[in-house]
Order: sequence, then structure tokens, then C-alpha cells
Amino acid sequence: MVTVYLMGKKYEVPEGLTIMGAMEYAGYRLIRGCGCRNGFCGACATIYRIKGQRELKVALACQTTVENDMYVATLPFFPLEKQVYDMETIKPDARIMMQLYPEIYSCIGCNACTKSCSQGLNVMQYIAAAQRGDFKTCAELSFDCVMCGICSSRCPAGISHPQVALLARRINGKYIAPEAEHLTKRVQEIENGECQAALEAIMAKPISELQELYNHRDIEK
Repeated sequence: MVTVYLMGKKYEVPEGLTIMGAMEYAGYRLIRGCGCRNGFCGACATIYRIKGQRELKVALACQTTVENDMYVATLPFFPLEKQVYDMETIKPDARIMMQLYPEIYSCIGCNACTKSCSQGLNVMQYIAAAQRGDFKTCAELSFDCVMCGICSSRCPAGISHPQVALLARRINGKYIAPEAEHLTKRVQEIENGECQAALEAIMAKPISELQELYNHRDIEK
């Protein structure tokens, strides 16, 4: 057992649990900030500190194992500012970043965003690509972003890194990347009803079988 402090209260929980698991073990009913539980949705961004250490750390609660004398707290949200734009009217021009997210040009190159990223992404580099208007590179470097906002919580310039990256991926997908012809063809097949029997067969399967199919699916490189 290890000692943890959740929202200021002391608990004894089994070692090896994640922060999220420890909270549930302690009796907390998680109704927000607990999406996929597998490190993909970014909903469980959490702050913590170890007793005797000065550093305040950030992590995903579903992926971080509890430590002895860990003090845990949660925030309602991490600082992300999403600007409103219309993808049908914006153009793949570097000026769009200046208009919507001018704070990226205040980046001081401290690399705190990269060091804190729960996915191990080179956040500072994809922001640098966004500054240059290199949306393709920004999209590629940020592809695995889960929008948790941990990087933004560490940024002295107040950059909303995930939102900048999301805009870059949208611009890249709409204006720059070549059309995925096989995807267009498959969507048309679905609209024509050619996949209806296969979809109904999948929907009729029990959850356990669906999980097995998902876990052992062929992933296109």
C-alpha cells in the first residue's frame, strides 16, 4: 500500500494503481475527466506533487502510477483557447495563424511544452512549423495529440498548442494533402448501401467479440 493525498485527504491505496484507479479505490465516483481511460482522449489531465519535492507535475491520470506521498488535484479544464473560423473561407496561408493565434509568435523556445507532453510529441517544433505556415509539417508532428492541454499549462506565452495543431491538421486535410481515393470510394459504397449487411453483422456481435476484433485488427501503415 502507498499513501496518497486526493483533494487534500489522506488515503492508503494499493501500489501499482493509476491515479484514476486510486481515486476510484478511495471511493470517488468519476463523472468528468475520465473519458477513454486508455491515454487517447486527454480528458484526465491532472496535476500532482510528491512530498518533499518542489516541482508541480502534470500527467494523464489514467496512465500515471501513484507514488508514495503523492498529492493529487484536478482542474476543471486546462487553458485552451479555440478561435472561431470557417474552413470554407480560410486559406492555407501563414497569415491565418497570425490572425487566429498570434500568441505563437511570442514563443520563447523554452521547450516546456515538449517536455510536458503526455504523448512525447515535439510540441515546440510543430509550433515553429505553424509559425512558418508549414501546415503539413505541423499536422504530421502533432498527429498523435490528444488535446489534453498539459503543454499549454506549462507555456509562459499562453499558447493553445493543441488548437493551433488542430487548425493546421484541418488546413492540411482540406487544402494540401492529396485526396484519399480509397476513402472516397468506401464512403460512396456505404451511402449506396453496399456495406449494410456487413454493418448489421458487426452490430449483432457481442461486445467481447467486438473488442477482440478491434484489438487484433490490421492497421494500415
